[in-house]
Amino acid sequence: MKTVFVLFDSLNRHMLSPYGGRRVPTPNFDRLAARSATFEKHYVGSMPCMPARRDLLTGRLSFLHRSWGPIEPFDNSFPELLAKEKGVYSHLVTDHFHYFEDGGATYHTKYDTYDFVRGQEGDRWKAMVQPHWDRLKEKYAAAQFKTDRRTYKAQNIINREFIKEEKDFPSVRVFDAGIDFIDRNKDADNWLLQIETFDPHEPFHAPETYKKPFDTGWTGPILDWPRYGRVDELPEECEELRANYYATIALCDALLGRLLDQFDRENLWRDTLLVVTTDHGFLLGEHDFWAKNRMNIYEEIAHIPLFVHDPRRPESHGQRVEGLTQTSDLAPTFLEAYGATLPAEVSAQSLLPMLEGRPSAHDCILYGYFGGAVNITDGRYTYHRYPPDLQTQEIYQYTLMPSHIYEPFAIEELQEATLAEPFSFTKGTPLLRIPVKPGTAMSRAYGPGCFIEDDTRLYDLKTDPGQQNPLTDPVAEQKLADAMTRLMSGLNAPPEAFERLSLNQEASA
Repeated sequence: MKTVFVLFDSLNRHMLSPYGGRRVPTPNFDRLAARSATFEKHYVGSMPCMPARRDLLTGRLSFLHRSWGPIEPFDNSFPELLAKEKGVYSHLVTDHFHYFEDGGATYHTKYDTYDFVRGQEGDRWKAMVQPHWDRLKEKYAAAQFKTDRRTYKAQNIINREFIKEEKDFPSVRVFDAGIDFIDRNKDADNWLLQIETFDPHEPFHAPETYKKPFDTGWTGPILDWPRYGRVDELPEECEELRANYYATIALCDALLGRLLDQFDRENLWRDTLLVVTTDHGFLLGEHDFWAKNRMNIYEEIAHIPLFVHDPRRPESHGQRVEGLTQTSDLAPTFLEAYGATLPAEVSAQSLLPMLEGRPSAHDCILYGYFGGAVNITDGRYTYHRYPPDLQTQEIYQYTLMPSHIYEPFAIEELQEATLAEPFSFTKGTPLLRIPVKPGTAMSRAYGPGCFIEDDTRLYDLKTDPGQQNPLTDPVAEQKLADAMTRLMSGLNAPPEAFERLSLNQEASA
């Protein structure tokens, strides 16, 4: 068995033609869908980027205990398990620079080898001691021009001075490296390749050839990085921001097409598992918001694409799979594909039985940000339950790796740490129990202090697929609250996770 796993970042499901998208032509996603099972109800788990990847590697949700942080010493990871039990060689090629910050520093080491392509967003790549800030200020819109060298936006401005031609773009180089790996190893067996690109994550930077079909007539400075929050730009600015996202989607489709050409050329379809998905979606003005992390986890963010080509199950090719699935299901899927043992700590399901028409093991899906709402869907309804006050809730992080996204936990946080008893998934290991403090890197980026919306809501996706009108239905709400309590109990959520949401943990026993 061979596996190619393609992971995009912020790839909107509803933009892709296999899911009904019409604004951006995506012929290569159509090619993929014809050869694969297309999953209709695939959802996120822990949010955003690195929490999603922890779910993906370990096969269990982490957002009830922990925000953005490294893989923990007690965590399972499917690349390590495959290597130890089945001798599967794994290789990661990525331009996702969060792997190389404090909060992601133990992910890439789980693979046998890895190739880091430099230059995306705020990657500390190119060193320029005295940038020509006066010239660069004229080049970029004021909203995305920064000179503080430690900010992502300032570093991105410098990086982009070295990205001129299509061949220079990090996502292009990622697929170059992935295709090269396949060329060198296509005659070998028992390997897994993860091709992961930060695109179409903001900033929406694509080669000019991909922008031409979406030309808005914009003559102002570069505007391709929307703020996280409410839409307050002028209409023409909104159109330019969206057009640049469309261009990046078109680039992703073209890169996927290069990989599919290689599958055709080498007939990899006969013996290679191919999985293509993303970590989450991205709001482009829907619900009057840009991005994520500040608002309710609407369907545009939570409901994500998934394609699975399994050469051993040809009857699934071109079919639609209706059952509920989520990001954490990928780890057990890869383990089962190679006949590896599923660890007891895994709380997710393998997707492979669903390719044979079997039902999903999930009757509901749980998802969310640490410290925000706990969200649940049964495929018909979505329910987003917030604590009464995000700012005063009692909440703790449980970890042995106290790092935030790009810096360690502050001394003020660690001074209040205590030792917590082991959880069911920590293999007998006690953890640091650290109270959430305002002003930390987590709370500044995507923690409780960042949310603009914080009211509990129920939506009926059948009658209100756009989630425009919150529903009052006490019976449906109670049913989902009970399911939420049951799933949280199964994940060994800490007591305060129930208390902050006014859920009766004992009722699930």
